[in-house]
Amino acid sequence: MDAVQNGSVLITGGRGFVGRAVENLLQRIGYRVLSLDAAPATNDRQSVRDVMCDISNAGELGRIFESETIGGIVHLAAVLPTAAQREPLRATQVNVEGSAHLLELARRFGVRRIVFGSSLSIYGTCRADRIVSEADPAAPEDLYGTAKSYVERLGNAYRDRHGLEFVSLRIGRVVGPGAHSSTSAWRSQIFEFPGASHPVEISLPYVGDEKLLLVHVDDVARMLVALLQTPRPKYTVYNAPCDAVVVADLKREVEALNANVGVRLGEQLATGNPRLLDFGRFEKEFDFKMVPIFEQLNRAARERHPLGDAGASGGSRGPSLRSG
Repeated sequence: MDAVQNGSVLITGGRGFVGRAVENLLQRIGYRVLSLDAAPATNDRQSVRDVMCDISNAGELGRIFESETIGGIVHLAAVLPTAAQREPLRATQVNVEGSAHLLELARRFGVRRIVFGSSLSIYGTCRADRIVSEADPAAPEDLYGTAKSYVERLGNAYRDRHGLEFVSLRIGRVVGPGAHSSTSAWRSQIFEFPGASHPVEISLPYVGDEKLLLVHVDDVARMLVALLQTPRPKYTVYNAPCDAVVVADLKREVEALNANVGVRLGEQLATGNPRLLDFGRFEKEFDFKMVPIFEQLNRAARERHPLGDAGASGGSRGPSLRSG
């Protein structure tokens, strides 16, 4: 039986990159969706029940629970890493206090399950050859990762004390079209620029031999919904399946898809996250098969450049290194 038996699914951060993908998937399979975000809704979302709310405002959030029947929650609202370092007080209010408000209201109003969008930044920087599993200790290096770790612990406390089903998905670097990121635009550009009809350049700030743990936004949505739907997950925390992609291979693949696209590499290392990941726990329990990132890129290129368009090349199938 579905874990969300009645009521709407509340998505916090519903107008964000991952939130929109989760919302679209839930609607396609027949759920009632309540999308909550501090950002205003756009005019093209008439089919969605939108609520503008800051989760750090306990009173405002409480009124939503009083007026809506909520069966389950996908909790994605957060101040992201760069903004968190710039505004630490605001990040604490949203990422920690807002999450505490959400858990307490879920307890009071009898919500059965919260699926928490956590992060691989919980693990901190790891050796390049170290395959990280859920058994590895948390060692976050920034406010964002530290908040994610604390909320996981807080959720576990609510589970143990109050019986609230709380499950976390630790997610890597999410890529795909439509992210609108000002600090890591490359995550969307690698999918959007294959349709370019004039020369464009993508700035990818990492060194060529670095490995990045990448996951497509549509796959993240599938994982979060699987955790919402399952009658009872076996574990309280899961590493999200992802590809460990070598930066130089990513550059080569993107450039091969369209002669108009160039990728300029930088000198950064992928600190703050693992490079290799054991995600067998999620794969085995949910029989989950991720679509490899290079396959996703080729699909995006075919959609943006119909067969025969002179602007695109055939697209080489580069290697994708992954563990799990």
